[in-house]
Amino acid sequence: MLNKTDLRNVLFLDIETVSVSADYASLPEKMKKHWDRKAVHLKERADSQATPESLFCRAGIYSEFAKVICISTGVVSEERLRIKSYYGHDEHALLEEFARMLRQYYYRDNQLLCAHNGKEFDFPFLARRMIINRVEIPDILDNAGKKPWEVRHLDTMELWKFGDYKSYTSLELLTTLFDVPNPKNDIDGSEVGRIYWVEDDLPRIVSYCQRDVVALAQVMLRYQGKPALDEDKIVLSEDPG
Repeated sequence: MLNKTDLRNVLFLDIETVSVSADYASLPEKMKKHWDRKAVHLKERADSQATPESLFCRAGIYSEFAKVICISTGVVSEERLRIKSYYGHDEHALLEEFARMLRQYYYRDNQLLCAHNGKEFDFPFLARRMIINRVEIPDILDNAGKKPWEVRHLDTMELWKFGDYKSYTSLELLTTLFDVPNPKNDIDGSEVGRIYWVEDDLPRIVSYCQRDVVALAQVMLRYQGKPALDEDKIVLSEDPG
C-alpha cells in the first residue's frame, strides 16, 4: 500500500480541540442561541431530557463552537520520527505559527498532510478556525476549487476502508492490529475538555496529542509493509522542516 509515497514528504499531524468556553453559561449570549439550535439536533440522538447546557460537553468537536489548543506534527527522516507541537491558550498565535511553517516548508506538489480521519475532522477544522481567526490558509491545507487529485491530503482511516464506507475504524484499533503502542494509555479524546478547562493541564494534552502522531506514523509505516520505529528513533524537534 502506498509504496510509491515517500514518507519523507509527508507531514503527520493530529489536533486537540476544546469548547470555546468552559461551559454553556460562559458562552457569549450571541452564540448561545446558535448552540441552542444545534442542541435541538443533538438531542434527537441523545437523552430526551438533555438540555443545551448538558449537551455543551460535545461542543469541542464543532469548529463553530470550539478552538484548537494543540497541533502536533511528525516527520519521518533518516529512520527517525521527529515530533514538534504547536500549542497554547492563544488560538490565533498557534494557528499563525503553524500556518507560517506550512508555507515555509510544505509548498511543493509532492508534499502531503496525513491525519487519521483528517479529511472529515482535522483538515477542515483547521481551515475553518484559520478563517475565523483571520489567518491565511496555506495552499496545502486549502482544497477549495481543487480537483480531487490536486488535494494533497492522506487519511489513514480512508486508506484502511479500501472504498468501503460502512464503518469507522479508530486509530487505537489499528495500533492494536499492527502491534504498535496504543496512544490512549493515559487519556482519550472525550477527556480533553475536562483536563483543559477543569484541571488546567495543557502539557498532558500535548503529550497525548504527540502520542497520536507517533501512532499515526507507525500505522502508515505498517501500511507500506515496513517495521514500526523503535522508541529510541522517536525524538522531539524544534524544527519540523
